[in-house]
This record gives sequence, C-alpha cells and structure tokens, in this order.
Amino acid sequence: MTNAPVSLTRSYELCRRFNARHGRSYYLATMLLPAWKRPHVHALYGFARYADEIVDSFTMTGDRAAALDGLRSRLVTALAGGPPGDAVLPAFVQTVRSFGIDHADIEAFLRAMRADLTVTRYATYDDLLGYMEGSAAVIGTMMLPVLEPLPGMADRAREPARQLGLAFQLTNFLRDVAEDLARGRIYLPLADLDRFGVDVADLRRPTCTPALRELLAFEAARAREHYRRALEGIDLLTPSSRPCIRAAYGLYGGILDRIEACEYEVLRSRAVVPRSRRLAIFTRHLLAATAADRAERRVTVDVP
Repeated sequence: MTNAPVSLTRSYELCRRFNARHGRSYYLATMLLPAWKRPHVHALYGFARYADEIVDSFTMTGDRAAALDGLRSRLVTALAGGPPGDAVLPAFVQTVRSFGIDHADIEAFLRAMRADLTVTRYATYDDLLGYMEGSAAVIGTMMLPVLEPLPGMADRAREPARQLGLAFQLTNFLRDVAEDLARGRIYLPLADLDRFGVDVADLRRPTCTPALRELLAFEAARAREHYRRALEGIDLLTPSSRPCIRAAYGLYGGILDRIEACEYEVLRSRAVVPRSRRLAIFTRHLLAATAADRAERRVTVDVP
C-alpha cells in the first residue's frame, strides 16, 4: 500500500472500510456521530488497524519490523509535509493536523505495535498496563479532540478517555485468549496465572478449566473497573458525541456480558454480541444522536 498517490477522498474511504470490516461494533457506534466527525474517527481507526495488520496478520509475509519501521518513517515524512507513501496516511495526517492530535500519542502507539513483535508475555498487570498505554489508552486520547470535550473540560476528559481505551482492550484480550495464543502471545499476566494455578498448557485446552474460569472472572472484574472509571467522561463530551460513546460502551460491555454469560468459556468459541442486541443498542441511542445533532446545527445569525 505504498506506491501510487492516493487522493484524500480515497484515503478516507479506505479508512472507513477498514473500520467497517474489522471493527464492527465501533463502526456501528460511529454512525451515531455527526456526519462530519465520522471520517476523522475512521481515519484514526484506519491507521491503527493498518499498523495492527502489519504486526498481526496471519497472511503477511516478510520482515514485519522493517514494514512497521517503514510505516513510521513515511508517517514522519508526511507529517513534515512530504508525500504520504501509504494509502491510509493522507486521511490520518489531515486528521492529526486538523485536531492537533499529540504526536507523542502516535509514537506511543507505534512503540506498542513494535513491542508485539518481540514481547509475548507480561509478568504483572502493571507490565500489561504499560503495554496497553500505547496500544489502547492513547487511542482514547487521540479520539478525544474529534469527539469534542465541552469547553474547559479537555484535561478532565483525558483520563476517562484513557480508561475507556483500556476497558475495550482488556475486553478484547479476554475474548481473544485462543486467537492471541495462536500468534504466540499471552495477555493474561503471568503473576495472575500463578495466583490461580493456571498453566500455559491450560490455555491450549479445548475448554476452560475451573481455575482458568476463576482467573478470567478476576480479569473481567478489572475490565469492569476500567469501564466504571471511564463512564464519567461521556458527559464531558459535546452532546452530539455522547450517543456514539454510550453505544460503544454498551457494545463492548456487551462482549464482556457474553463472556460472563457463557461462564468464561472463551477457548471453545468467540464471544459475540448478537446482531439483534447490537441493533437494539444502536436504536436506543439514535433518537438522542439525531436530536443533539439538530440542536448543534440550530444557529441564529443576527444580520445588521
């Protein structure tokens, strides 16, 4: 994805398709945003997914580290005004510039992606949090300017945005234990495996042992705490962004609900929120999204 120049319109459309294909829950939630915000959210998601595909794709061949470093180099060039060199970069760079997104967050994300190429285990939850700071928390803080905190609330909204990123990431880790293991990675802290008497071999079984279920319940409680700490941030956003984040909160929380409902049996099948529930969550927030969007568009201009 590096040769012929790509128009800005095409770049945004490619990012939208990345989101629609790989992030169904979040993509559904983005449909509740005002139309002008959606392409920017897709651009951020598209860049993150593109980097993640370099690291995680089962079909990619070649030197992944060199490919990831090449993406970073082309990004640095594009941010400095040079040619993008990747189809996702025109949209991503324009969004970064338009909203003043912190370049340090981008660097932290790319460092986390680089770590996935060499780090396959995390000794403690603090160690895992260090990784998730780059892989998830900064995604929340990069999205924040697009979602528009209320005037004077940007600093206060930053921590809940981080917490929501952590909650989503930990939910995915619990859902994807088997898939991550197939890539050679374990995102359950080794100290927690020891605490509950779980061996790595237990993660390769066709079904969960009682000890593994207890461990997963413990980690699910941690995820719930991240969700709790994120909740206050929703009301710190401009009203037209709140339905989207409430829906995303419910959709990802729904994955955790499914994991709990199946008694943490994540090795045998992947927890999925039923389509009917996804649509119900979307519909529940659609009226509020429409009303908020209309209210923000209702501007009175005094003509002298």
